[in-house]
Amino acid sequence: MITFDGVSKRYGVHQALRDVSFTVPKGQILGLLGQNGAGKTTAMNILTGCLAPSGGSVSIGGHNVMTDPRLAKRLIGYLPEQAPLYDEMTIRSYLRFACELKEVEKSAIPDHIEKVALRTGLTDVMHRKIGNLSKGYRQRVGVAQALCGSPEVIILDEPTAGLDPRQSSEMRSLVRSLAGEHTVLFSSHILSEVQSLCDRIIILHHGKIICDSALRALQCGERRLRALIACGEGALLPALHSLKSVQRVTVERGSDPGTTQVILHVSGDAPAERELFTLLSALQYPLLRLTPVEDSLEDIFLQATGREG
Repeated sequence: MITFDGVSKRYGVHQALRDVSFTVPKGQILGLLGQNGAGKTTAMNILTGCLAPSGGSVSIGGHNVMTDPRLAKRLIGYLPEQAPLYDEMTIRSYLRFACELKEVEKSAIPDHIEKVALRTGLTDVMHRKIGNLSKGYRQRVGVAQALCGSPEVIILDEPTAGLDPRQSSEMRSLVRSLAGEHTVLFSSHILSEVQSLCDRIIILHHGKIICDSALRALQCGERRLRALIACGEGALLPALHSLKSVQRVTVERGSDPGTTQVILHVSGDAPAERELFTLLSALQYPLLRLTPVEDSLEDIFLQATGREG
């Protein structure tokens, strides 16, 4: 649905994007991550046709954004970080204006607006002026205008910025409901939010892609298990190191007397749990607790950007 092919962007001597290539299939939610200045907003502005690339090409649904902009932009709904709202307009008149810009058939506009309002929780406030709305409702209106015209691609730049916890939760639920029906490109600094919403992430760093992977695949390499065992450290560690599936063992301090808590680092497909149970049963060391330890997206992000300097 979305294709970036060798896209670069230069501002004078500053190289904002460097040979960026990726595709996004229909119905996927893609999280675009990066530190400030990594190139996320530049990529979004090129995708929406607001900026021309210095090199390479971008297409939406097979339509080149630069050479076939009208057809490409018909497929896009965009909520920038600062929603493009007109404070003097009511929500209803603004959404009508958005529908007209997106060439929705005139006779279909009233019904289309009602459907968009229902989906974004705006039905009861359609008469209110945008300038009198709270931050949460302004963001809802921003998402609503992005949905006008039923675009196949929705681009959201920091959609929960400035929202309180309840508003953020409601916005995440709305974004999650778009999956499948729409292709969503989603940018956020809140990594836990990206982890809960996205099927796949791309990490930009200094204008280039340093990670492009499904979230599930990122966590399928080395596994970690946290085990609390009723045994002293001195007797336990040599036994744990003898397990074939265990690559290394890390002791976590602060356990109760007579117990040892460790992190077992094992390969993704190794039968570590079975080997551990067999060993401890033979040694008569009670296993008090065993839980998987998963890297958060924050861990993955910091490791990736740290490697690249």
